[in-house]
Amino acid sequence: MRAVDIIIKKRDRQELNREEIAFFVAGITRGDIPDYQVAAWAMAVMLNGMSERETTDLTLAMAHSGEVLDLSGVVEIAVDKHSTGGVGDKTTLVVEPLVAACGLPVGKMSGRGLGFSGGTLDKMESIPGYRTDLSREEFLRQLREQGLVLTGQSGDLAPADGKLYALRDVTGTVPSMPLIASSIMSKKIAAGAQAIVLDVKVGAGAFMETVEEARELAQRMVAIGRLSGREVVALLSDMNQPLGHAVGNALEVREAIDTLHNGGPEDFREHCLVVASHMLVLGKKAADLNQARRVAEQALADGSAWKKFRTLVMTQGGDVDYIDHPERLPQAPVIMQVDAPQSGWVAHVNARVVGETTVMLGAGRQKKGEPVDHSVGVVVHKKVGDRVEQGQPLFTVHAKDEASAADAAGRILNAYKWSSEPCDALPLFYDVIS
Repeated sequence: MRAVDIIIKKRDRQELNREEIAFFVAGITRGDIPDYQVAAWAMAVMLNGMSERETTDLTLAMAHSGEVLDLSGVVEIAVDKHSTGGVGDKTTLVVEPLVAACGLPVGKMSGRGLGFSGGTLDKMESIPGYRTDLSREEFLRQLREQGLVLTGQSGDLAPADGKLYALRDVTGTVPSMPLIASSIMSKKIAAGAQAIVLDVKVGAGAFMETVEEARELAQRMVAIGRLSGREVVALLSDMNQPLGHAVGNALEVREAIDTLHNGGPEDFREHCLVVASHMLVLGKKAADLNQARRVAEQALADGSAWKKFRTLVMTQGGDVDYIDHPERLPQAPVIMQVDAPQSGWVAHVNARVVGETTVMLGAGRQKKGEPVDHSVGVVVHKKVGDRVEQGQPLFTVHAKDEASAADAAGRILNAYKWSSEPCDALPLFYDVIS
């Protein structure tokens, strides 16, 4: 069997069998198949798709390319959540400690920025000292003792996906539905969570731009979870505009801290409470969503969610002084406020443009392995449905220099569309797939 024959077969829109997929994944894992062939195969999959059977076989092959954790002897039930990627989506930073504070263990392995979508690990590394490279033993011990872990993907867990994930980011193959589904679910299966809530983004700032596409992806992932014996619920959530206000690593950490102190932007807080409620129901900590919501709101109000976040940071080596005093987190040298050029109602804030602009500022990667600038980003003050008067603050750019700030300001101004008539705020969620 040869890698090139498998590439050609997928290029010609033929269905790969289980043995061919297993061979290719094993070659990725061992490094026998070079990056250029993996990239060619990924592009063929991107253009021609995969059947449900191929996607499931790919998922299981990647999950079993390394160790598959069994958490049943560590905690009674472990629940996880995953977002398909969005702009300003710092949900994990709030939801994980919130759910853990309600007595439900959360063991999460997160990723880095992918395309125009920010990465949870990049955000957490805004906190000096915070470790994202826990070993298997450290992961299990911390989950048992603290009830929460937030680290990077272990090299021993789904290593094929780790290699493919990095290549997708720089080869234009991020939006492939089979590759997204198999990447997400292979990590979840390998990491051992028994229950999973999937946050599938929809809109201009998502890899799935329509509800129909997002529903198809959600159904694929729920089916994969069912076949592997996991309980899975998928939420279809809006990503036509940034979630919350902040976009950029340290800026998003600050917004998450505000939310854990029972504040934060209303849309972001509501999003976190909905996701947390579904996790609590799946994890058998609440009989229904109404009870789960009350429990989650109490954990924000009484400070227990914030205490769990401090415990997480401290346990993984982070300097808690930076989250106790978030003004100490990285700050950009240039902060440029941009005011509204006209009066009216905000009709659209293109999340993709905001995300891509933030990457260009340095908050994300344009090349594989590139470092990120934790200080830069954008804070969006006015969103869809808001009434704005000319001269009011519209957004603020945080940049490394005046030139990049001015360029970013022009791009984000073009992301706004205006209406002379009132328009409705966007919905947070469109559907639930279970």
